[in-house]
Amino acid sequence: MPELPEVETIVRKLIGIHKSAALSIIDRDIQDALVLWEGTLANQLPDDFIALVKHQSVRSVRRRGKFLVFTLSKDTLLIHLRMSGDLRLESAIDQAGEEIPLRKHDRLVLIFTGGIRLAFNNPRKFGRVWLLSDPNEILGGLGPEPLDEALDADRFYGLHQQYKRQLKPLLMDQHFIAGMGNIYTDEALYRAKLHPLRHSNTLTKEQSACLLDSLRSVLKEGVHRNGASIDWVYRGGDFQNHFNVYGRAGDPCPTCGTLIERLVVGQRGTHICPHCQCV
Repeated sequence: MPELPEVETIVRKLIGIHKSAALSIIDRDIQDALVLWEGTLANQLPDDFIALVKHQSVRSVRRRGKFLVFTLSKDTLLIHLRMSGDLRLESAIDQAGEEIPLRKHDRLVLIFTGGIRLAFNNPRKFGRVWLLSDPNEILGGLGPEPLDEALDADRFYGLHQQYKRQLKPLLMDQHFIAGMGNIYTDEALYRAKLHPLRHSNTLTKEQSACLLDSLRSVLKEGVHRNGASIDWVYRGGDFQNHFNVYGRAGDPCPTCGTLIERLVVGQRGTHICPHCQCV
């Protein structure tokens, strides 16, 4: 599943394309929409969605947790990519003036004035789209952003001290902190030298501060490297070439040489160095 760095990369690419002008959708009107699989819509019927979204324009694009947030002239469009979703912004017309066919697994398409379209490709059909007058209906329950400077060491310590939960499931709980997933949680816990089964209320203030620093460093590196390309859908990043533990069971730990182990924590495959990350 795309995590914070992958979603941030997609947002930055969309913003970068906007700045190039030719494919900009900022302040461009939505002329029409195609709902190619009804289940894509989380809170609307297709006819209602199309009627509501038509003739609105995109004011901004940003990320909140793992959500892409499109602020429209009236409403807010939220997209959650989940297991296999991706967005493709392109011209709908080729150089010969012919319409370019849509791709297999395109589930929702927004058609903008000027022959531009934004296609939501979603092979496994887990991704969802919301059109809301109040985005806080969905986003309001998310925890703080790990890269937000307002989340300082004292606040982070106070948050996780309220729980007696294993660290990995807590960090992946979007109500606790927004944007973390399997890959970056494993990598952050390794950098902080903390075992994923450690209970959150047992951390010292020093360990808590180290964990927050590790979360931020691994996410920033992930964003810098355009995310990780380990799935058959998401492509473009190279962070997978710099993993310390994730997906490396049986390889030597880059710090101590102990073989990396795979275990299951909260029903998720988890990778640790048993020497560096003692319980």
